[in-house]
Amino acid sequence: MPKVHLLSAGYIGDGVASSVSLIEADDALIVVDPGMVRARGAILDPIAGLGYRPEDVTDVIISHHHPDHTMNIALFPDASVHDHWATYRDDQWTSRPAEGFVVASGVTLWETPGHTPQDITTIVEEEAGVVALTHLWWTATLPLEDPYATDPDALHRGRRRVFDLATTIIPGHGTMFTPDDDTPR
Repeated sequence: MPKVHLLSAGYIGDGVASSVSLIEADDALIVVDPGMVRARGAILDPIAGLGYRPEDVTDVIISHHHPDHTMNIALFPDASVHDHWATYRDDQWTSRPAEGFVVASGVTLWETPGHTPQDITTIVEEEAGVVALTHLWWTATLPLEDPYATDPDALHRGRRRVFDLATTIIPGHGTMFTPDDDTPR
């Protein structure tokens, strides 16, 4: 079964950083949203602490194309990159829809537009439950309404879809949380 590690909890306020995660799967080592962080060590040091090198990363998933979620993709030179409509590797662009795309055993992409038309959520089936890595939420509680959402109705539909499945959520700019009755939907 895959295992998710939150490498760096994102934040907003005095600076902005994306939540960056690592997924260990039987057949892949995946980084999600290697975007803006205070220093690259916030991504690389925890990976090294788990016994890996940047070259060991097989895949990078970006939830959407804003720089705060993509800035450090190049740290992983041997990885395939996945977004809302394709997989990229070296000079190859392989078009495919994100919805239902299996990146690795137990790791699937969902199309969850709202923040941008191109947003995706990474769904990971861990032994303890389902982890959703997503920008449908910035943090566990804030903002209630995404001020930059291109489609607020779609965002709320996506939140309800993820809420109904996930036992843990890693939001775009915060620490992981367990969804409950107070989670904005």
